[in-house]
Amino acid sequence: MPRRLFIPIIFLTMLSACGGTPASSPSEVASPASTESQLEALATTSLLADIAQHVAGERVHIESILPVGADPHSYQYTPQDVAKVADAKLLILFDDTSYETFLEPLLLTAGGDTEFVFAGAGVGKRADLDLGGFDPHLWLDPNNIIRCVENIREGLTHLDPTGAAVFKSNADAYVAELQSLDAWIVEQVNQIPAERRLLVTNHESLGYFAERYGFTIVGSVLESFSSGASPSAQQMAALIDQIKSSGAPAIFLDAGDNPALAQQIADEMGIRVVADLHLESLTDGAPAGTYIDLMKYNVTQIVTALK
Repeated sequence: MPRRLFIPIIFLTMLSACGGTPASSPSEVASPASTESQLEALATTSLLADIAQHVAGERVHIESILPVGADPHSYQYTPQDVAKVADAKLLILFDDTSYETFLEPLLLTAGGDTEFVFAGAGVGKRADLDLGGFDPHLWLDPNNIIRCVENIREGLTHLDPTGAAVFKSNADAYVAELQSLDAWIVEQVNQIPAERRLLVTNHESLGYFAERYGFTIVGSVLESFSSGASPSAQQMAALIDQIKSSGAPAIFLDAGDNPALAQQIADEMGIRVVADLHLESLTDGAPAGTYIDLMKYNVTQIVTALK
């Protein structure tokens, strides 16, 4: 049976996919327990599942394919994931499979008749010709999530038309929370002197955040939008020069990143490594158990290191 895509502008088309081989580790659920009366839908990541659950409320149970803590750049899907996707009526992903790279082979293996919501449709994407693509980390600007919420609301309404009023009410309430989050971040960032709003990261992940809140990206250990890249000696030397000339006081890493190269650079430069941001996944409870908690935690860590 052909697999349909549900795009938020109500246009159906076909998804191309390529083959792959499943792995064997267990998966986890990243949303509240469902009841028999609930409809069910899938989201690709724990972060996206939380956002979608705020819109769905109690009408639809949203489950994450990726377990908490998993890196979408390198995740290997499991047999349990195949079964979930084969049965799913609706799957929510951020935009395309350039970020959730595990998804295309998973879809081909699972088969089924699943419709899709592209949550990031309509969000202006950051492009980098040197890196050869678009930055997928759009959620690190809460204003982009406001657009995602609208797309998710439309997708859930397509799945469950009788819930349209509930989904709209939930979405409106969550958008108000996101607007408050954005204002809070602005207040926190204003504690950092303009000349110290400098970000060095493990891979190219904080671009949307930097653009929204007035930071300069000095460079990254891995010159890639993916955490799976490997730097050359020349790239490492260039980053050291960039840090030296800018005076950047810290390197920021996701908790799942290998800190070895960043620590090597930091030791040479006499700067600190902040190795416990949560940029790709929620945590099981504190400190980043929800999207809003994740953003507040990351901002607090960044502000503390730079002010």
